[in-house]
Amino acid sequence: MSVKATNLVIAHGSEEVISASSFALPAGRVTAVIGPNGSGKSTLLDAIAGLVTPKSGTLEVAAAPGRIAYVLQNPQVNESLPITVNEVVAMGRYSSTGWLGRLGRADRDAVESAMARAGILDLSRRQLHDLSAGQRQRVFVAQGLTQDHDLLLLDEPLSGIDLPTAQAIDTLIHEETGRGCTVILTTHDLAEARAADFVLLLAGKLVASGVPAAVLNNESLRAAYGSVLVHADEAAGLFDDPAHHG
Repeated sequence: MSVKATNLVIAHGSEEVISASSFALPAGRVTAVIGPNGSGKSTLLDAIAGLVTPKSGTLEVAAAPGRIAYVLQNPQVNESLPITVNEVVAMGRYSSTGWLGRLGRADRDAVESAMARAGILDLSRRQLHDLSAGQRQRVFVAQGLTQDHDLLLLDEPLSGIDLPTAQAIDTLIHEETGRGCTVILTTHDLAEARAADFVLLLAGKLVASGVPAAVLNNESLRAAYGSVLVHADEAAGLFDDPAHHG
């Protein structure tokens, strides 16, 4: 297992975001974490990344220190900062070199390879603030890919971007498992969750976990979403704001 939680409770101050929940996520697979706004999806990724300390219970993560890559949703960027795509992607190597370390040949090769996989080599000298939302998302995914990682965390990686970019990033996500990497992503989209190998359904606590067919059914989805649920057949979608918190 890549991540194992036992009676896990995560809180922001006095407010519990995730109540006591136990689950195990498979290694070397793509896990989709799905649930309504405020269900604890992003908070769980923060905890797995070591950015949030559980209030109680245990959270075991099978990844060596420094081997977790985390791509946040809509990273905040100073629009006046003169920084190129190449420089942003190269920041992914800082986990290996340190902030003041110089990039060696292996580091530069990793940066170029990640940009090539993300389809942004032609943007390498462009300023980040000049890019479209979809182009920026490719840049930040490439930054995650260029890190030495066993576990890749992505918060809403396909939200608010054009279809070609979404398809390209989805391909990258599923390629990662072929490289021996475990991927955990949050989503509000049923189709994206159905394409995963494993699904974790949250609503402030664990509602269900397992393969998509066992989790994304009417009973479990109604328990999580209530009146937000549209319907759960093959063409279903959810009314769920992608600009969520939690």
